[in-house]
Amino acid sequence: MANESRKASIERFPLRLMPSVRRTAEVFSEKEGVSLNQFINVAVAEKLAHLEHDEWLRNRKKPNSRAIAKALYTLDHDGEQALEEGDELPAGYRSVQGEYASLSARKRKA
Repeated sequence: MANESRKASIERFPLRLMPSVRRTAEVFSEKEGVSLNQFINVAVAEKLAHLEHDEWLRNRKKPNSRAIAKALYTLDHDGEQALEEGDELPAGYRSVQGEYASLSARKRKA
């Protein structure tokens, strides 16, 4: 009975593909070891994820120089918690903020 309710909730959507597109999709679905239906579902889901990401990028609040400076400051300063093993900075690490400061100093001297 549960299987019947699941089948009832799945809508059918007739999809017409150009023959060359269908052949190519069939070849790749076989290579992936999935049905053509599953392959098309994944392809549509991937495309939608890209479109949603592009929309998010267009609508997000743009970072300003103050927000960037605050983020760099936060990244360059120690937190209150002790580091766990493996979270140490690699030997020879130089902060991005320090790189910008030394670059600015070199430009002023030139």
